[in-house]
Amino acid sequence: MAPSIDLLSTSIFITIITLITFIYYVYNRPQTKKYHPIGGTVFHMFYNFKKLHHYMAGLAAKHKTFRMISPVQREIYTTDPVIVEYILKTNFENYGKGTFAYTWLEDFLGDGIFTVDGDKWREQRKLSSHEFSTKILRDFSGVTFRKNAIKVGNMFLEAANNNQTVDINDLFMKATADSIFKVAFGYELDNLSGLNEEGVNFSRAFDDANELTYLRLVDMSWKIKRYLNIGSEAKLRKNVKVINDFVYKVIKVKTQQMHKSKDDILKEDILSRFMQINDRDPKYFRDIILNFVLAGKDPIATTMTWLLYMLCKHPYVQDKVAKEIKEVINMKEEFTSVADFEAHVSEDALEKMQYLHAVLAETIRLYPALPLDPKVCFSDDVLPDGCNVEKGDVVAYLPYAMGRMKFIWGDDAHDFKPERWLDKDGLFHSESPFKFTAFQAGPRTCLGREFSYRQMKIFCSILLGCFAFKLSDENKVPRYRTTINIQVDGPLNICVSTRSGLHHP
Repeated sequence: MAPSIDLLSTSIFITIITLITFIYYVYNRPQTKKYHPIGGTVFHMFYNFKKLHHYMAGLAAKHKTFRMISPVQREIYTTDPVIVEYILKTNFENYGKGTFAYTWLEDFLGDGIFTVDGDKWREQRKLSSHEFSTKILRDFSGVTFRKNAIKVGNMFLEAANNNQTVDINDLFMKATADSIFKVAFGYELDNLSGLNEEGVNFSRAFDDANELTYLRLVDMSWKIKRYLNIGSEAKLRKNVKVINDFVYKVIKVKTQQMHKSKDDILKEDILSRFMQINDRDPKYFRDIILNFVLAGKDPIATTMTWLLYMLCKHPYVQDKVAKEIKEVINMKEEFTSVADFEAHVSEDALEKMQYLHAVLAETIRLYPALPLDPKVCFSDDVLPDGCNVEKGDVVAYLPYAMGRMKFIWGDDAHDFKPERWLDKDGLFHSESPFKFTAFQAGPRTCLGREFSYRQMKIFCSILLGCFAFKLSDENKVPRYRTTINIQVDGPLNICVSTRSGLHHP
């Protein structure tokens, strides 16, 4: 199906420009240099926007590394772990966000850690690294995650008792939004109840801005649209205004609280802790915290949604996870509520859930939250495969495609097989971050990796310990929404049944 979001209006323009660019590539590239094979054009990416990552994975199955013709900038895409290691670690200083990513993301994410390089990046990286290592944030986030997991569990329980289906995509997006907003801003967004109209409007605007921003990656006319304030760019501007109005209001309230009280309870969230360290303008805090929200909301929600989908498709894996959870928490008596079960899930127990960890990793391998990650080459270079890249070239690696490459994972690369992550003793073993690229690698390795796994383990252990799930439509194959993170597109309804002993509180 052709893309529907303001895409067809520019297809003729892109076709003409792409043809001109293709002719330039063919006749003006130096013949003495070696370049990667051409996989297609940006027009093909534009036309296949709704299934972009499938399309790119298909190209990667033919060529580990390939070029996409574009009149805007030269674009190289790779699934080769050797090249990934080179751009993320070996020659890290020569590959970064550059003006390409900054211009693309700045309206939405500002000068946050996902858009900047150099001193700005190092400063935020240092501050963030410190905060993620503090016991205060760990304890505060743990309490937050558990409270919201119980809320979700009680919603599942109500659905089970009333024989109703649940849209897990919508539910997890709301739950993770509530969790990360509480951890980041110290603010109760309360999307799960739907009673906070401002919070609901913010979340909707955030999701739409995410998709509209990602559209810029393949829509070469977006700068013209932004200048004229038309089409997708007019929609993006409206959504960013909703985001800004809400976030600046929250920052203003937090600033007033910080000035009025010295109570440590106000300093558990990330915003409060950053405010203690830096006396900056509201935009500085807006940009930093919105990047945290992006990192902590969609990746967790999408992983949890894809996880339950895969467990519904593989019920024997679901049963095995549930069995491990019960064995690890060693719960002798029957539990009578979700909160009762949660009370038995200790931090030590979470660490012992090796099979659950493998199931999470396997889900992320096939459905990485960040399916495509572009970098910019700062000076002419030669990649390990002997091919040239030039200053200004975009060099992107493809975590979604990499998870499906047989040359990386073997002939069963497309199979959901958690056992690939376990050693002979049943203990989880990690893979090279240049092979399993979901959390980046090198100096930009995701600071929130363990933070994310912990949140997902909390939710999974409570929900899978209390409930069994199956798809309401066994034949449904969910599609993804082409955004910065690989969200499920539309509802994904499941049927819920309770496990032994559980009843409505």
